[in-house]
Amino acid sequence: MCGRYQLDPAESAEIERIVRQVQDRVKTGEIFPTNAVPVLAGFAGGLAPRPMVWGYPRFGDKPGSIINARSETAGERPMFRKSLAERRCVVPTTGFFEWGADGEGKKRKYRFNLPGDRALYLAGLWNDFAGEEKCVILTTAANGSMEGIHDRMPVVLTRAEAEPWVRDAGFASGVVRRVPPALVHIRA
Repeated sequence: MCGRYQLDPAESAEIERIVRQVQDRVKTGEIFPTNAVPVLAGFAGGLAPRPMVWGYPRFGDKPGSIINARSETAGERPMFRKSLAERRCVVPTTGFFEWGADGEGKKRKYRFNLPGDRALYLAGLWNDFAGEEKCVILTTAANGSMEGIHDRMPVVLTRAEAEPWVRDAGFASGVVRRVPPALVHIRA
């Protein structure tokens, strides 16, 4: 699961460039569900940052937003099927947070990144709901680097995988089935 992430332009020149293009319409710092965030999506012949709200609406009387989609079942779920096929996006971050037990049995907040890199790209989906573009983050089974902290983690992309993820359905199909790269974490 991914319930919060960090978007700090001061930590990465790459992230700063993305945020600068939509900065007056998105939140930075610690990102919570329902915040307006920048995503990279396929528009106008390339990937472009666009502001979207993090979370699909729930239908019926259920409160809250749906912020994550399981990569293993997204193609089967009516809410995510068309987005996975046609509306993939990339969520740029400078790390994501997860809570897990520390050595003393207390819940602690941890921040995850790729080793040696502050820019972290997450695979996402988007859709239009009554004229408002909204996104979710794809999750997968956690790998060994998440061991003991959480059993789910976001689907992580490298910079080079961002455009193929958005544009190539065959490539995307392989990404959702692979084991994610090892991450490093610190107590936040």
